[in-house]
Amino acid sequence: MPYYIGIDVGTTGAKTLLINDAGEVLASAAPEYPLHTPRPQWAEQDPADWWAATCEACRAVLTRAGVSKDEVAGVGLSGQMHGSVFLDAEHRVIRPAILWCDQRTGKQCEWITETVGENVVIEETCNPVLTGFTAPKIVWLRDNEPENFGRVRKILLPKDYIRFKLTNDFATEVSDASGTSLLNVRRRAWSARMVEGIGLSLDMLPRVVESPEVTGKITPEAAEECGLAPGTPVVGGGGDQAAGGVGNGIVEPGLVSSTVGTSGVVFAHLDEPLMDQKLRTHTFCHAVPGKWHVMGVVLSAGGSLRWLRDEVCGPEREAAGLLDVDPYEIMTAQAAKAPVGSEGLLFLPYLTGERTPYADPNAKGVFCGLTLRHTREYLIRAVLEGVAFSLRDSFEIIKALGLTIKQVRASGGGARSRLWRQVQADVTHEAHSTISATEGPAYGVALLAAVGTGTFKSVEEACRATIAVVDTCEPRPEASQVYDELYPVYQSLYARLKPLFDQTSELVAAWQAKERGT
Repeated sequence: MPYYIGIDVGTTGAKTLLINDAGEVLASAAPEYPLHTPRPQWAEQDPADWWAATCEACRAVLTRAGVSKDEVAGVGLSGQMHGSVFLDAEHRVIRPAILWCDQRTGKQCEWITETVGENVVIEETCNPVLTGFTAPKIVWLRDNEPENFGRVRKILLPKDYIRFKLTNDFATEVSDASGTSLLNVRRRAWSARMVEGIGLSLDMLPRVVESPEVTGKITPEAAEECGLAPGTPVVGGGGDQAAGGVGNGIVEPGLVSSTVGTSGVVFAHLDEPLMDQKLRTHTFCHAVPGKWHVMGVVLSAGGSLRWLRDEVCGPEREAAGLLDVDPYEIMTAQAAKAPVGSEGLLFLPYLTGERTPYADPNAKGVFCGLTLRHTREYLIRAVLEGVAFSLRDSFEIIKALGLTIKQVRASGGGARSRLWRQVQADVTHEAHSTISATEGPAYGVALLAAVGTGTFKSVEEACRATIAVVDTCEPRPEASQVYDELYPVYQSLYARLKPLFDQTSELVAAWQAKERGT
């Protein structure tokens, strides 16, 4: 029986799993690594940490499943999108990778758009240039670290650095490349107009393939480190969102996923590259050959609840330790005690800026409506509801594109909470279903490995054979009415607070410049 490994190089850890040819998950592992924030709005990681975690995880899943390395027929790679890994002529990492949630590149986004031309940017990439994307990170390096930029010979996305370590090949695939501002999304190939327009050369970038395509095989040196067999095929894989789309079975029209991980993503399958005219959502290549997807992104979805857990919910963490349960279980049980709507307490989940519907790196997190009655129970519920309101923004845009939503599949850590799924269903007026596959991107790329090595003829066939709905939360009319009354208030907060967000960002930047003596 052939087995497949899926590796997702995420923001918090390298989620890795092993499945059989029926799509059953036999073992998983998720070694964690740190995220560094050397300055406000900066986010970096050391690629060496990704590799160490990947090697640890691959060995762990083989041991836990009792599967020989020689029985692994293929490996699929996923990872956090948009991050930049800079390699020198000796293929050594030059500096820490700049991540998707890093917001330092506002000036570079403006420069790229003005230099290349906004019409060209949209025509070529189907998206605006945003602070999280890869191209402005490259320009930032040129502007701020010219010595490092002068050493750059290759630029890789996070999962593709792991590919290089595994296979010694420089390759990426269309879904992850779509988030670089360097890919022609319609043609599914690098855009010479974008690359050359900002002063780069195509040889600095890896080759681009379709997601199920085999890009290389594991080298003897890598096999020694990660415990897999030399010669094991590695497929293109996918950026975490497209890979998660495959892992959730979002490979046919009418299917939409709502994923709450560190970020939150509403993801819809497209047979052709449709675009929101206001550019509030992203249109990228799908991990399904010849298909696309549209998605709205909330930068701090589960990240907002994690922040609350770490900084506010000490008693809940302590209780979880005594009961040996996940702190989030205690937190959501507390939130269930607060009423629908949290008695008017609203939360804006813009802790790392925002992407959809406001491409604004200066946006800030906000609690609005606090009173003496509001305990931690209310704070927790307000965070759950605020994230759901932000996801509704994306649902509204997707519906306005004319897409019919037949089924919403909830996934990510947020989907494990029935309360949070119910809140999302009530806020969006869409039933939220959970499915038999709960591993997200890592599962998706394991399926892509099965497709690329011949177990399935297509991605669609693989998903139909392995994924089924197991539970559904239907919207509750009375709760939905409360949320409908609050939603316009929630939407109005950003517009009213934006000048203050900008002002405080300017103040903080000035203080930091003074401290650095610049």
